[in-house]
Amino acid sequence: MMDKSEQKAPILKEDLRVINQTEIAPRIFKMVLAGQMVNDMEIGQFLHLRVPDPSKLLRRPISICDIDREIQQVSIIYRVQGMGTELLSQLKSGDFIDTMGPQGKGFDISNVSAGQKVLIIGGGIGVPPLYATAKALAEKGADVTVVLGFANKAAVILEEEFNHYAHVTVTTDDGSYGIRGYVSTVVDELTDDYAAIYACGAPGMLKYVDSKFEHHPHAYMSLEERMACGMGACYACVVHLKDRSEAANKRVCEDGPVFATGTIKI
Repeated sequence: MMDKSEQKAPILKEDLRVINQTEIAPRIFKMVLAGQMVNDMEIGQFLHLRVPDPSKLLRRPISICDIDREIQQVSIIYRVQGMGTELLSQLKSGDFIDTMGPQGKGFDISNVSAGQKVLIIGGGIGVPPLYATAKALAEKGADVTVVLGFANKAAVILEEEFNHYAHVTVTTDDGSYGIRGYVSTVVDELTDDYAAIYACGAPGMLKYVDSKFEHHPHAYMSLEERMACGMGACYACVVHLKDRSEAANKRVCEDGPVFATGTIKI
């Protein structure tokens, strides 16, 4: 998988074919796409999709959930939040979607060896990009623990899929499923030493992860951020570094979306 120091592959552009699309939770859709671009995808990256409406000028960044290079298919999961994603949710099998990608720097799992314990923390619509990460870690022989947080039972996604590769605990804010509370309710009780930590979710959850694992040598967070060009040119998705001895900011689309804990202000 991609190492932090490696040069990022050039961004490609392709009309990916929709294989199928299903609503897996209220207003949350899973879309399976096919195309040659899949061969270049890495865990933790995202795709930049053009909405099939000429009046919608900005593309929508959607994280990669699962990659199957053997059949050249990729799965993405997104929440319908506005007219753009509403139009994406109406695409059917056989349709094509103008796609730029794969974009961004993904999760680095190169330091993880067989038998080592790894922790994955996900919240809400930030859970999907962690699925391919858990799968890749399990294939390396790692012992994977996953803690997923959702608002309520209706919002729970991918629990069954994660169970194939990890020890999974689910929390819900209202206690309607799993353990009542936030992911911190579970993570604060864990006593194992983890070789690596990977997280994605809402800013509040990531602030917690960043604080708790600020000094961990292999702890990473994937940020969800609004984007414009998605190629690093417009600086619309800037985040600021904690260490001001370096450049004052980083771009989520180009320098992220994955950052090490303790490096950026959330």
